[in-house]
Amino acid sequence: MSHLDGLLAATISRRRMMLAGLGAVYAAAVAACGGTQTGSTSTPSPSPSSSPTSVAVPTCVVTPSETEGPYFVDERLNRADIRVEPADGSVRPGVPLTLTFNVAKVGTSCTALQGAQVDVWHCDALGSYSDVSAEGTTGKRYLRGYQLTDSAGKVTFTTIYPGWYRGRAVHIHFKVRTFSGAQKTFEFTSQIFFEDAISDEVFRQSPYSGRGSRDTRNATDMVYTSNNNSGASLLAGVTKSASGYAATFGIGLRLS
Repeated sequence: MSHLDGLLAATISRRRMMLAGLGAVYAAAVAACGGTQTGSTSTPSPSPSSSPTSVAVPTCVVTPSETEGPYFVDERLNRADIRVEPADGSVRPGVPLTLTFNVAKVGTSCTALQGAQVDVWHCDALGSYSDVSAEGTTGKRYLRGYQLTDSAGKVTFTTIYPGWYRGRAVHIHFKVRTFSGAQKTFEFTSQIFFEDAISDEVFRQSPYSGRGSRDTRNATDMVYTSNNNSGASLLAGVTKSASGYAATFGIGLRLS
């Protein structure tokens, strides 16, 4: 077994242990429609489907919300491959990452949330966000986009492993919204994180390696450690794929 495979196996094991622990903590609350409130609106979201798909634990754990941060731009880019810069068709360089979210509605039962809009945005391999004037990227729209969840509550994005920037651990932002026509009925915002050991391996590769050592890891990140260290429940499950990595994360939401 290679060093990287060993790290990944350990990461997966830790992820499973963490989720098992979360399931034990939240099981009673979820069964009774409890858990951390994730932000609802006075207008209920429309029913996702006439025969919603059941979703298994640990997806049914209510996901903690986190700050939107300063770099969200509602670009309205409906696309799966967010590596591409629409202005010129160029592809942002970096280690390939397939990112899958499984979105569930938590209530008296746990069912897939169909038709929800899931936006993602994150920095590139060198720590830069698109369409941010302070970073000289106004008008660029790389590493941004949204997808609508299917009947199983799933969306999948093709992207790159995010880089780092000063003061933050490695992360990806996401937002889930539902609409009735043009009227927004629900919004939830959070972030996912990555095991430091996996990020260390990725950052030894080009183009990440040209930036030197990052200054912030999960244990010292201001968002990861907020809300009683809620970042521990926002770690993505990451596995090695043929071309790079695949990350999966379950989102459990209370819509009312």
